[in-house]
Order: sequence, then structure tokens, then C-alpha cells
Amino acid sequence: QVQLVESGGGLVQPGGSLRLSCAASGVIFSINVMGWYRQAPGKQRELVAAITGGGSTNYADSVKGRFTISRENTKTAYLQMNSLKPEDTAVYFCNANIRGIAVRDYWGQGTQVTVSS
Repeated sequence: QVQLVESGGGLVQPGGSLRLSCAASGVIFSINVMGWYRQAPGKQRELVAAITGGGSTNYADSVKGRFTISRENTKTAYLQMNSLKPEDTAVYFCNANIRGIAVRDYWGQGTQVTVSS
């Protein structure tokens, strides 16, 4: 059974920083793309950042220059979020395309990020 577990969300003031972590576990042969998505109340889930196994990255325009996605040990992804704005408030979800018994996308349970003074 493959699981993605996120951590690191919380309440932060505008201009502050947070670091989200996503750890994959279970029967995993390889992980291709890992990414972070977010969903604010009343809005659709959107891609924030993604990183391939080779280290190529992709960011939403709204977070370029402020957020950095990285991977460690192939099964862990991080999202370093700096210069946070109130509009970054959302539930953040980790996503990974994993080759285990089958090849499919997995989602974490989500972690709340609130940017407010």
C-alpha cells in the first residue's frame, strides 16, 4: 500500500516562510514526478510546483521566485515557501506518479497553510 504523508503546514504572517514535506512509503519501485497542488476555499485545485526524477522543475507563475521544490532520497519532496502572501492560503496536497505494483498517481491527505496577520 503506497502512502504519501505531508507535514509542515501552519499559520504564518505575511512575508514569512514555511517548509512542507511529503514522504512516500510502501511498495515503490520508482517515482517519476512529484508535485504540490493547492486548493483554496471555493476554488479549483491548482498545480503549485512539480519536480521530475531528473530534477527538472515547473512552477505556477504566482509562486515563481518565492517557492522552491526539491527532492531527497527519491521518495521525499519538499516545498520551501518564502515571502508568503495571504493569497497563498490553501490546503496543500502532495501528488506523486509512482511505479509500484501498478503505475498510478497518489495524493496525500493535505496540509493547511494559512497566511494571516
